[in-house]
Amino acid sequence: MEDLYREIILDHYENPRNYGVLPDADISYEDDNPLCGDRIRIDLKVQDGRIVDVRFSGKGCAISQASASMLTERIKGATVEEARQLTRDDILEMLGIPLGPARIKCALLSLKVLKAGLYGLPKIDWEELS
Repeated sequence: MEDLYREIILDHYENPRNYGVLPDADISYEDDNPLCGDRIRIDLKVQDGRIVDVRFSGKGCAISQASASMLTERIKGATVEEARQLTRDDILEMLGIPLGPARIKCALLSLKVLKAGLYGLPKIDWEELS
């Protein structure tokens, strides 16, 4: 079964869904994982409390990019509240393979970006805190 999930992850990495930028986005948020260099940006178009369009862009490992692709498929058409309710376990279930601690951060970057954007959180500049 893990081989099937690995194939799905590889497919999302090589053929990402909803990849690109929404120039007229209502919500845009971008962040990175300073430990490994993964970067994700998510743009959302919201109408009447529902996510009617979503795009992601960025760079990084297969896990971070596949996770973002899968997440955009999951939230397209969902309400903002439904998207806010997504958890770490939802993302890990979508990926379907066991991950070590470092890879979990890669997998969860897109969820972190999504939630920060949905809740209107300011971006933290990690270099300024160092």
